Amino acid sequence: GSKQIIPTRMIFVDIAGLVRGASKGEGLGNQFLANIRECDAIAHVVRCFIDDDVTHVEGRVDPLADAETIETELMLADIESIERRLNGLARKIKGGDKDAMDQDRLLRAAFEALEAGKPARTVKIADDDRRAWGLLQLLTAKPVLFVCNVEEASAGSGNALSARVATMAAAQGAASVVISA
Repeated sequence: GSKQIIPTRMIFVDIAGLVRGASKGEGLGNQFLANIRECDAIAHVVRCFIDDDVTHVEGRVDPLADAETIETELMLADIESIERRLNGLARKIKGGDKDAMDQDRLLRAAFEALEAGKPARTVKIADDDRRAWGLLQLLTAKPVLFVCNVEEASAGSGNALSARVATMAAAQGAASVVISA
């Protein structure tokens, strides 16, 4: 019964160029990370097919290692960001700024998870803190979907590599899908 119907829009941004060391500026580095900060969710497209005609930057086909490389770079960038922000909050906290104290508490919770090798999305956040948590704009707090790119013959049911990705995704509380692209 609305006067105006506004269709749902979803914009996909293809961000290529991530390599080991991106958090330190390698490859597209900071540009890559800035593009991810602007996104609401991340779809990791991982290679789950073997084809000698299609090369891999590291000369192997290992979707779990590829996903781990991306996740590690995002975690390193988050750690660096949190450290900078915690330093900046110290003065406000001494002044008794309640918002700064809340932000400090959330940043420390995220930092603890990241130091343990877990993405920020694994931190349990109280409903009262959801809005403040979102404003932190942590890369590893974003929801993730693993997209397993398989050979055409496996498009319907996946293959052994995509099954490994599905297991990893489930362990992280993420989802996975199989496509042939």
